[in-house]
Amino acid sequence: MRRVVRVFWGPRKETPQELAGRWKATLDALPALIPAGGSAPAGQPWTWTRHHACGSPTELRPDGAGLAAALQAGPDSPQTSDGAGLSLSRTGAPGWEVSVFGRGGGESAYVTQSVVLAVVSPDGDGIPEAALLALLAEIWQPDFGDATDDELLDALEERAGFDYTLSQVSVGRFAYLSPGRAARAPAGVGVVREELRGAGVLLGIAPPGDIGAVVDAYVRLRDAGVLEPLPRPMNRTLL
Repeated sequence: MRRVVRVFWGPRKETPQELAGRWKATLDALPALIPAGGSAPAGQPWTWTRHHACGSPTELRPDGAGLAAALQAGPDSPQTSDGAGLSLSRTGAPGWEVSVFGRGGGESAYVTQSVVLAVVSPDGDGIPEAALLALLAEIWQPDFGDATDDELLDALEERAGFDYTLSQVSVGRFAYLSPGRAARAPAGVGVVREELRGAGVLLGIAPPGDIGAVVDAYVRLRDAGVLEPLPRPMNRTLL
């Protein structure tokens, strides 16, 4: 089963060194949260396979210098207004795969910045979605995020009118809301509401399998203005 944890935000200029710090913090934390996703000595980071737009994959160790170099060289991560990105993957225990890809540091008013973590595991076991979403939210300081899967996204499209062509703002079993979005959230949406370090709120909406609760929460949050997209052209990072 494949589950996805995603965060999104608007324009925010950052140097390769600043982005490398966020990437390193993200990658360093994953072995403790999803240990079956890879193998490495205790307390050590995983080695990742880096995928390129052209050419064969290469190996990437997530140290600060290597990440900064990867984020400022080559056709995959040019220093443009769109930002710089990485696409990484690795395999772990039988049936486990982890991939993470994203783009940050961009100033474009039309390109959304994002980080997406996808985890494949046998039957979806052992994926701490809340902890992974909180990790990405605290490190990347996004506008919104969710923990979801293809079945949930299909249900939102079919039953609640969710449309990727209009907006990517959604919710899953968990949702992250930046302070501006959280301030609009009506009481009673979600079973857990947790204030994160720094800023923003993590909402626990439904356990696995309860698609109806996610659809209901999406509708209530959408109607309250919580899921309003950033304006186009985007003139700010957060709602």
